[in-house]
Amino acid sequence: MRRAGLVGVPRVRPWSWKAFLLGFVSVAVSAALQGVCVALGAKLYFATFLPGLFVLGLVAGAPAAIFAALLTIPVVWFAFMPPVFEITPLTAADADSINLFFLLAVLLIGLADLCRKAMAIVSRGGLKASGESAATNSQ
Repeated sequence: MRRAGLVGVPRVRPWSWKAFLLGFVSVAVSAALQGVCVALGAKLYFATFLPGLFVLGLVAGAPAAIFAALLTIPVVWFAFMPPVFEITPLTAADADSINLFFLLAVLLIGLADLCRKAMAIVSRGGLKASGESAATNSQ
């Protein structure tokens, strides 16, 4: 029987320098893709960053994904929110966009961490049965 997991995708230790470097690279690639989307007329500030956070959470773990999420905010604020390439006070709509991004980032990073832990359990051979289950009634 074949075990589940990301076949061919190397996993990085969560607190290593490679994980944080991968987080920085993920933000840079997402920013480049976002630049292409903006050039094509899209106004969604965080559209390309969320899938990158999820994949980063799967491959490098939650700490690197949290680092990337925190790094995303100043990048988007500086490079994509009008006026472009200026740090100005946030409008109410921009603050709402950042808050929604944080909510979605927390949910995606949590889901990626759960998936990473589930893949680790499956790769070790799954959960072991311990005699009697709590669901069975012995009476």
